[in-house]
Amino acid sequence: MENIEWGALGFDYHKTDVNVRFAYKNGKWSEMQVTDDEYVQMHMSASCLHYGIELFEGLKAFRGVDGKVRLFRVKDNARRLLNSAERLCLPQPTEEMIVEACMEVVRRNERFIPPYGTGASLYLRPVMFGTMVGLGVKPSSEALLIVYCSPVGAYFKSGIKPITVALDREQDRAAPRGTGDVKVGGNYAASIYSGEHAHALGYSNVLYLDAAEHKYIEECGAANFFGIREGKYITPKSPSILPSITNMSLRQLAEDMGLTVERRPVPLEELETFEECGACGTAAVISPIGKIVDMQTDKVYHYGTEVGKVSMELYTRLQDIQYGRAEDKHGWCTIVL
Repeated sequence: MENIEWGALGFDYHKTDVNVRFAYKNGKWSEMQVTDDEYVQMHMSASCLHYGIELFEGLKAFRGVDGKVRLFRVKDNARRLLNSAERLCLPQPTEEMIVEACMEVVRRNERFIPPYGTGASLYLRPVMFGTMVGLGVKPSSEALLIVYCSPVGAYFKSGIKPITVALDREQDRAAPRGTGDVKVGGNYAASIYSGEHAHALGYSNVLYLDAAEHKYIEECGAANFFGIREGKYITPKSPSILPSITNMSLRQLAEDMGLTVERRPVPLEELETFEECGACGTAAVISPIGKIVDMQTDKVYHYGTEVGKVSMELYTRLQDIQYGRAEDKHGWCTIVL
């Protein structure tokens, strides 16, 4: 294996040894196939290519301070994948299939798990495609489930720092009663235009409002949003927000710290009242927000140039569990190696 500069890795694909696959055809799933093939061969009329019948997940494995390798909340990712498959009318694998596939990928690619202390981890990407050939819009009776992995670097290479976010009133990420609450490719395709526009203007991310009334805070790019105020951890609740597993974890940790957790609709006006706020997700855990700029009104919400005390403690507590530095009281980690 070539020498990998673990500290120089970004959040990108790096070739590993193998991936695992299951194919669904004639009403049943195949046995697990292990392959070093990085490519997928499918018909040009496959349903995923035309109608977006595709979903994915993201989770990480960590080499801990004790040398053990931990998968973080793999069963929760498996359940979320099943919810996405149900929404797209795709054949459903079992939870056990998904979990075992993730564990097998970690075991067979052990040499790509970054050493403890580098801040890097092994990212797993389960992905599922509808592969039925045809032209009509209808459920796919054939599917391909793949789990592959890639080592990825620490999100904040020079330390966790607050980001500047653009509040976008012009484009919606997901519609009420649409597919915003499941992890399907179309949600992310819909966010690229506004994301690129914000990046061109110097912003790190985009904060979206609800599509129905544009009165409530929804997601922050591809991540959930949270705010801290007067001993409370407040995060939006909406039928068009993806249930982030990182946010689920932070809510529990906030309760452990004695904070009151509120998951409810969050009016735009509350941005002025937060002492700290941030985006949370698998890639960064927490991206603290230093400033939000309303691109239409030029109103600016300031949260400081340093990471807030509560956000930093939440970040540290979660990382400590993932890397085995703290007791896993809630049973979130699966030890693979």
